[in-house]
Amino acid sequence: MRTPLSSAAIPDGALDRPTAGPRAVTGKAMLTLVALFTAVSPYVADWNDTHVLNPEWTAHARFHNGQTMAMGTLLGLATLYFVRRRRGDAGSNLRAAVGFAGLYWVSQAVAILYPGAAYFDPQFDTPDMYVVGIPVQGVIEIVVLGLVAGAALLSRPAPDSGPSGTAH
Repeated sequence: MRTPLSSAAIPDGALDRPTAGPRAVTGKAMLTLVALFTAVSPYVADWNDTHVLNPEWTAHARFHNGQTMAMGTLLGLATLYFVRRRRGDAGSNLRAAVGFAGLYWVSQAVAILYPGAAYFDPQFDTPDMYVVGIPVQGVIEIVVLGLVAGAALLSRPAPDSGPSGTAH
């Protein structure tokens, strides 16, 4: 007799696949944390008088700030998608998740290299915006990119993995 919980409902080979180990689960949790932080933190950091509500900003500057905040949200969502994706090759999904997770933070890190760029407008450049002499953005970039790198190392499939990311 077939029931909804009978083995007939389980796809062939599903029971042969080991579940993700604790390292991979930890790595995926780290990538999920980065994804959520990337999606939300631009709004927390910028929806105030230093950015979006700054009366000295031009409309075009606000446009680009909106573009940057939306990009954070989209990259966070893309990261979540590939972290949770069960189809396709586990290694490719991991590379996509890691790439999307890091893009926003790498672009923020190199933004200071553009001519005339500054970490803060003069009226907001105060000592509390630095941690051991490093601008708070730099500290965040180091921590987040460190989490992404650690997650990549923890989540990578075994060298002899097949399409599902499991050893054969």
